[in-house]
Amino acid sequence: MTEENKIKVIFLCTGNSARSQMAEAFLRKYGGEKFEAYSAGLEPKGINPYTIQVMDEIGISLERHQSKSVTEYLGKTHFTYLFTVCGHAEKNCPRTFLSSGIHTHWDFEDPAAFEGTDEGKLAKFREVRDQMEAKIQGWLEEQGI
Repeated sequence: MTEENKIKVIFLCTGNSARSQMAEAFLRKYGGEKFEAYSAGLEPKGINPYTIQVMDEIGISLERHQSKSVTEYLGKTHFTYLFTVCGHAEKNCPRTFLSSGIHTHWDFEDPAAFEGTDEGKLAKFREVRDQMEAKIQGWLEEQGI
């Protein structure tokens, strides 16, 4: 399938630092032949180092990823599917953007908000990573992929 024929999907969260980055990476891994995956944030903060670490642990590099603003795509790119992966993005994303494709909300806990030891933070990032991977795989199965 050529790049022009791929189905464009974007994952949105607040900072584009963890959840949406993980979702983009998993869709690239599991649906890359059929889908073109993107992610963005309402207030991009840079990719959280724990996100990079927990994805590296399972063999997925985020080396080419960067934290991006939703405004990079607003009015410029049409997405077939748009997923919000946090409540803040769901409530605050520009409505015109949310109505541009099939909009679905997946509410994942923000691992960066977890307070505790480094090991506790890593455990929370791993938990959200594993939930996101299962959600992406389940969604792809629903799509017949």
